[in-house]
Amino acid sequence: MPTSNQIESAFQPIHPKRDATEASNIVPDDRPTQTRIRIKIPQKYHQEPVISRLISDHKLTVNLNQALLGANASNDGWFDLDLQGSNRQIQSALIYLAEMDIEIWSKSTDPEEEIW
Repeated sequence: MPTSNQIESAFQPIHPKRDATEASNIVPDDRPTQTRIRIKIPQKYHQEPVISRLISDHKLTVNLNQALLGANASNDGWFDLDLQGSNRQIQSALIYLAEMDIEIWSKSTDPEEEIW
C-alpha cells in the first residue's frame, strides 16, 4: 500500500481562479467531465457544509474516495474527491473552494487529462 507521502506527491496544487479562465478557452463549458481532487479543509470550516455545497450549489456529483479526519476534529481534514459535472460546474466549484482558502490539489490541471 502506498504511503501518504507517495499519494500526496502524485497530486499538484492548482489555482482555480487562473485555471478557470484558461480552461474555459480550451474546453466547452457544458461538456460533461470528471476530475479528481484532494482538498484540505481547515479546522475553522469543520462546521460548514463544504462538500454538501459542491452538490447543492454547484450541481456536482461528488464521490468521496478517502477522508482523513482526527477523532477530535482539532486538525485540518483531507478529502479525496471525484467531481462529475460540466466543465462550468467544476470550475465554479473550484473557484468557490479557492475563495474559502481551501487548498486544492489535482493530478492534472489540463482539462484533456482530467478524466481518470
